[in-house]
Amino acid sequence: QVQLVESGGGSVQAGGSLRLSCATSERTFSSYGMGWFRQAPGKPREFVATISWSGAGAYYADSVKGRFTISRDNAKNTAYLQMNNLKAEDTAIYYCALRRTRWITTSQDEYNYWGQGTQVTVSS
Repeated sequence: QVQLVESGGGSVQAGGSLRLSCATSERTFSSYGMGWFRQAPGKPREFVATISWSGAGAYYADSVKGRFTISRDNAKNTAYLQMNNLKAEDTAIYYCALRRTRWITTSQDEYNYWGQGTQVTVSS
C-alpha cells in the first residue's frame, strides 16, 4: 500500500510563505504524476497544482498561478508545494496525491493514492 505523508503546514500571516512536502513510500515514485489539492471549510476539495513524472510539466489553478510552485525530488521520493504571497482564501487542508501514470491531470478521480492532509491557516 502506497503511503503519502504531508508536512510543512501551519499558521502564517497574509503575504507570508510556506513550503509543503509530500513524502511517499512508493519506490517507483519517479514514474508517476503528483498533484496537490485543498479543501477549505464548507467547500469541496479543489485542484491546486500537478506535476509530471520528470518535473518537466506542471499546471496550476488560476487562483494560485504565479504564487505557488510545485516541484519534486525523485531521489528523495518527495514532492513539494512552495506557497508565496499567501492570502486568507488559501486557508484549507492541503492534500497531496499520486497518479499511477506519468502525466499531469487536474481531475481528482484520476489519482490513485492520497495523503491525510496538512492544515494551512493564513490570517489577514
